[in-house]
Amino acid sequence: MQWRERVLDPQLASQWSGQAVHPLMARLWALRGVSTPSAMDTDLKHMLPPLMLKGMAQAAADLAQALCDRARLVIVADYDCDGATACAVGMRGLKALGAHNVQAVVPDRARDGYGLTPEIAQRVKALGADWLITVDNGIASVEGVDHARALGLRVLITDHHLPGDTLPEADHLINPNQPGCPYPSKHLSGVGVMFNLLVATRAVLRESGQWPSAMAASARLDPLLPLVALGTVADLVRLDEHNRRLVHQGLARIRQGIMPAGLKALFEVSGRPYSDASASDLGFSLGPRINAAGRLSDMRMGIECLTQDDPVQARALAEQLDAINRQRRDLQADMSESALALVQPSLTGAPPPAVCVFHPDFHEGVVGIVAARLKEAWHRPSFVFAANANEPQQLRGSGRSIAGFHLRDALDLVAKRHPGLLIRFGGHAMAAGCTIQRSGLDDFARALADIAQQTLCAEDLEQQLLHDGSLPAEWLNLHTAQHLRDQVWGQGFAEPVFCDPVRVREQRIVGDKHLRLQVTLHGQPLNAIWFGRTDPLPEDCHIAYALDLNTWQGQTRLQLRVLDAQSLAHG
Repeated sequence: MQWRERVLDPQLASQWSGQAVHPLMARLWALRGVSTPSAMDTDLKHMLPPLMLKGMAQAAADLAQALCDRARLVIVADYDCDGATACAVGMRGLKALGAHNVQAVVPDRARDGYGLTPEIAQRVKALGADWLITVDNGIASVEGVDHARALGLRVLITDHHLPGDTLPEADHLINPNQPGCPYPSKHLSGVGVMFNLLVATRAVLRESGQWPSAMAASARLDPLLPLVALGTVADLVRLDEHNRRLVHQGLARIRQGIMPAGLKALFEVSGRPYSDASASDLGFSLGPRINAAGRLSDMRMGIECLTQDDPVQARALAEQLDAINRQRRDLQADMSESALALVQPSLTGAPPPAVCVFHPDFHEGVVGIVAARLKEAWHRPSFVFAANANEPQQLRGSGRSIAGFHLRDALDLVAKRHPGLLIRFGGHAMAAGCTIQRSGLDDFARALADIAQQTLCAEDLEQQLLHDGSLPAEWLNLHTAQHLRDQVWGQGFAEPVFCDPVRVREQRIVGDKHLRLQVTLHGQPLNAIWFGRTDPLPEDCHIAYALDLNTWQGQTRLQLRVLDAQSLAHG
């Protein structure tokens, strides 16, 4: 792995000079392209106006009227955490605004596939719906929307995925990535889009003075922010200025215990204290437990947990999700081992520019996680396929990418170069999925590798660790670690990583797979942990590390989380 220090833009550095901000934070923010302190202001008054979203004004006006007319609404969700939180936010928010009848339909990953299909539209109509509202899907559902409208349903699409060549002819389409949308945050999550719709609809109701119910006039939407934060972090959207604000506001409420009962129960079963919740808790502890339901069971369980207000029932649902997640981890470990074994024999030198594997025993609900494991192992765009349970001659695949390779655009190019090879596809820059004929697997693998070969240079294919340089000794303390923990770090706004020489005083293996260390850094003895590492380190080395907190028996101490190490000869 190559280490590369972030380069500080002199102009940004000068803009932060003299600001009433901790000098370390000013440097870290400037290194991440933040130009002014106002960009780090987390107050909701700086939230982008929802009406900046194309089509929002008319959609909110019509939805407000539908609420006043006591229309029957059905939300069609997606089966990942973003879709589940968007559905829960939609159901909770619409009820708070006075909706009399709100239901949800959640597609089954294996039976229905992704998005709004004609069959799902038929299911919605059978529920007696007047309105069909999608969350985190719909932008590619041309046939499903046509069928829903032919059935007499009003269709409102809320989505954030990249559109294809043809947009669905819905009554309303809200998506920051649709052509001509001026909304500056193109990285808004599905749950973020739904939250914006609710805010805009409430504003219409307030201005008109026509509320569907007496309670709706006093309804608050900010209690939904913990769910918005969870979906935003779990979906790995870029944490731009606007998304960081939403996540920060959600975490602030979580730390105060202001959240749905189901969310609190998920913290409890994951063993994470909500009083000092961080974005990583949402991404690595809560998000996987919600996602597990959609991968191996039924996402309705995850949505029910997030919409549950009774603590006892919420805890029971959270425990079920926790059990499914343990099952998912076991399955993932087995599949990852098999996938790595499938790739290894083909490697006579460097890995190919893109990796693609299939095994008939793979579970399609876990292929995305296994693709991420391959990506981490080989630092290549990776696709993992499983058999389509409904169509034995088809394969469903999920991919994960590396910096410099836009995976959804690559799939679009595959489709254009090889007409008919892809049955359907969609996704983002770093994660995407597709369905192909089983007979087309080798052609797909070659096509993806060809595009990767043409797109990526040798430097792109070398795994790099971006770091923030040395941490000055005066900031190596518990206070700094706590201050960093309270910030929102994540996708596109990376957690600070520092590099310094250390002396390793003691080291031992814990839990069979982690390296526990005692080191001396800047003359200070500290505990350190390297997760997933068992090989010992030399006595003197450079380490790349993040500041961490370790709480044990009521005491919180500074700890280093080691990410990589090099012998001093490197430096």
